[in-house]
Amino acid sequence: MTAPEDPGLRITWTLVGRGWAKCVAEADAARVELTASYLSTAPEDLLTAVARLAAGETETRAQFEAEPTAFRWIFHREGDDAWLRLLELRHGGEHDKAGTELWSGPVSMDRLVGAVVRCFDEVATVYGESGYRGKRGEHFPRGEL
Repeated sequence: MTAPEDPGLRITWTLVGRGWAKCVAEADAARVELTASYLSTAPEDLLTAVARLAAGETETRAQFEAEPTAFRWIFHREGDDAWLRLLELRHGGEHDKAGTELWSGPVSMDRLVGAVVRCFDEVATVYGESGYRGKRGEHFPRGEL
């Protein structure tokens, strides 16, 4: 798998209510909006999945629960390139095949890791770690970041 037309990637994380967050992933002209509730450890799971991929795993996943909808991130790595699929599922326990693909495309590992780190660096700057805890109800994912 090669990423000759790597569109780049931008991820933003906005706290929108007690325990709820909106995550926007933008690549090239595509924009996907995902929701994450307090039912899952979505930020920690996303950071951990990307860290595992960067450490050499060839496939990792993260899932955001949005009651009852779920959003699944599926990462595949080959060399310095990655392929990202974002799925929406009616229920979190469903198989990938039951999901609706919201976006899929190549991204270099450098850009993927950079986008995720920048995302949560921005979260820390905007909310501060104590403000994040106040709005999210959980500690800021400093260890995973």
